[in-house]
Amino acid sequence: MWKTQSTVPQQLRLTDPGVREQLEALPVSQVLIGLGTDGQPVCVDLDVDSPHVLVCSASGGGTSTVLRTLAAQFLHHDGDVLVLDTKRISQSWTRGLQRVTYRCDIADIHDALLGLRVELTRHVDENGETDDLPHLAVVFESAGHTLRQLARHWDNIRQAGEAKTSPAVDAYEEILFAGREARIHILAGAQNYRPRLGREQFSTVLLGRVTTRTWSQAAPQVATVPKSSTRPGRFHNVQHSTAHPTQVLFMTDAEATAWRTAIAAGEN
Repeated sequence: MWKTQSTVPQQLRLTDPGVREQLEALPVSQVLIGLGTDGQPVCVDLDVDSPHVLVCSASGGGTSTVLRTLAAQFLHHDGDVLVLDTKRISQSWTRGLQRVTYRCDIADIHDALLGLRVELTRHVDENGETDDLPHLAVVFESAGHTLRQLARHWDNIRQAGEAKTSPAVDAYEEILFAGREARIHILAGAQNYRPRLGREQFSTVLLGRVTTRTWSQAAPQVATVPKSSTRPGRFHNVQHSTAHPTQVLFMTDAEATAWRTAIAAGEN
């Protein structure tokens, strides 16, 4: 366990004392976000507290870093990861890894979300009890922008008589509502908040360098908007009506990859 301190650390790395031990000690359903002002780890139980996580920050503000760290923890525990990355570089470290499906073209993302909805329905209908299902994390980079692209894509390909609303966008919304039952978790990243992202389904919201408008839309329950920090990796973890300053755990691409492959090597 880390030593209790009164301020958030300047940076939190995988190589810092106690970090690996803390990660190893977490149950499969929990992920480590970072370290709070009380010196204690900030964790989320995706089965109990919040099935989905929303991360918002301006470009270069660390959104992809947070998603990378969370995805590495899923892989560490042999979970499955679906990466939706229209930028093609934000989570490129996952390409070729076992248990990872990587999609970057909008047509492929459309198909992936439709397939995920089928899996959601099948898991719930066939299994009933889902305690033995593996966790699946959907790492959704630039989620708001991609949802707009999906809507335009559907406008271009839909046939006469088909619904105007993109079925992929519908699938995303359905997964937000029912994903918990099938252990499907959306980890969405965006530069700013848009209503189409959903809000009530995200019990865990991490806000970095964002506008006052994003604060008012993504976390309207917070009465006083805290000042954003320019320090890399500094976010506010919104829980109920309080925004807690948090230094998120930083993993490089190589560290995130090794965190998964080290476990895989140990099993062989």
